[in-house]
Amino acid sequence: MSIERPTKAANAGVRRSMQSNKSRDTKPELAIRRLLHARGLRYRVSYRPLPGVRRTADIVFTRLKVAVFVDGCFWHGCEEHHTVAATNATYWAEKVRGNRERDQETDQMLRDAGWLPVRIWEHQDPATAVEQISALVESSGERGAPPSTPE
Repeated sequence: MSIERPTKAANAGVRRSMQSNKSRDTKPELAIRRLLHARGLRYRVSYRPLPGVRRTADIVFTRLKVAVFVDGCFWHGCEEHHTVAATNATYWAEKVRGNRERDQETDQMLRDAGWLPVRIWEHQDPATAVEQISALVESSGERGAPPSTPE
């Protein structure tokens, strides 16, 4: 099903709002990075873990093959906080559905290549997220290979 993409914003306010959306260095991402750095963990930022694949992880531990994605509740369809768009609802519903499918495909491609994908929601407490990431990174380093993804 192909939904026609709107050619322009519904109004000037919507246009400003959409232009201000960041693809990196969001507040949740910065909070997590700050805490990881304070723990002495070093990582790459906005890095493509798979050569030739246009999928960018927010935080990447290259040697340990751990890729962290900090997903926005609206853009990735958080079941707890996602809201339905008031304007162009059909387009945005399709966009979010496509994002979720791409996220699943990305996670599978990373696992197939020996990586551990980690998904963090923007609403999660940064300290809790860092505990989760740190535990995975430390266990990856001890074994020399990424552990299986906790389900």
